[in-house]
This record gives sequence, structure tokens and C-alpha cells, in this order.
Amino acid sequence: MSGIRLAAPYLDTGADELSFALGLPAHDALAVTEVETAEGLTVQLRLLGASHQVFAGPVRETVACLPGGSQSLPSRVSEEFADWDYRFTAHVEHHSGSEFTRRVDDVRAAAQNRPDALYGLFPGDADAVTALAMDQGPGVGWRTWHTYPQTGHVVATHTRMEKR
Repeated sequence: MSGIRLAAPYLDTGADELSFALGLPAHDALAVTEVETAEGLTVQLRLLGASHQVFAGPVRETVACLPGGSQSLPSRVSEEFADWDYRFTAHVEHHSGSEFTRRVDDVRAAAQNRPDALYGLFPGDADAVTALAMDQGPGVGWRTWHTYPQTGHVVATHTRMEKR
């Protein structure tokens, strides 16, 4: 899928404003892509005005700037859901100048023209991007990226679910 030009304002104020939550209800999505996996799960990639949600079987993952914030963005989370092991990791990268633009180009390329990916281009800055893409490997996995041109930060997350 190519990038979706969004009319919604870019709501994330910075990487340090992101919070993490599991089990939240669906928030209004600007775009949604559903992917059927070999494991028989339907994965819903949801692009929000405040970042992303991914719904996969028993998992409802939200990484967003939420009013009142849930849990701040952790570097690692491991949980058990039904008969799935869930692992989430996140890290913040800092890039300056043209290095940031190149990194955003890499993020776009990771989601460009893929039926199992989704990315949004927010108005006001061509480098304000949120992208989600399924990830190959054992089990079911996905990666996300949230870019912050005002600070040069890129928040990258990786989630993997494996059947027990």
C-alpha cells in the first residue's frame, strides 16, 4: 500500500508523550488494513490520529498519545494471552538533519506497496509519518514506526506473538 495523505492533524507531540496499553477498545481509526496470517489470525493494523493500534486474536495493542496516558512506553513487555506468548519491544532513535530524512525514507520503503502494511503522511511536514507493517518470522509479528520531525526522533516498535 502506498502512503495515505491524512487530513487529520498530527496529534503526537513527541516520542516522550507516547504511552503503551493492552486491551483498550478500538479508537477511531484514520485507516485500517486487515491481514490474514498463516496461523489463522486476522490482524488489524489501525492508523490513529494519535499513532496506532494493532488487534491480533486476543491482543489489542495501543501505542499512542492518550489523554491521561496509560503506561509510558516501555522498552520491553512480555505477556501471555490465551495460548499465545506476546513480546513487545520499543526504542527511540535520534537523527539530525538529512540523516533523519533518510531514516524516514527507510520507514516509508518498509511499508510501500505492501498489502500487509499501512502508513500515513500527516499534513504540515512530509517527514511526519506513522507506519505499520507485518513482520516475517515464527508466529505472528509486526513493526511500527512513529516519526517526529520537530525533534528528529523515530520510535520503532516490534511485536511478536508465538503459539504455545
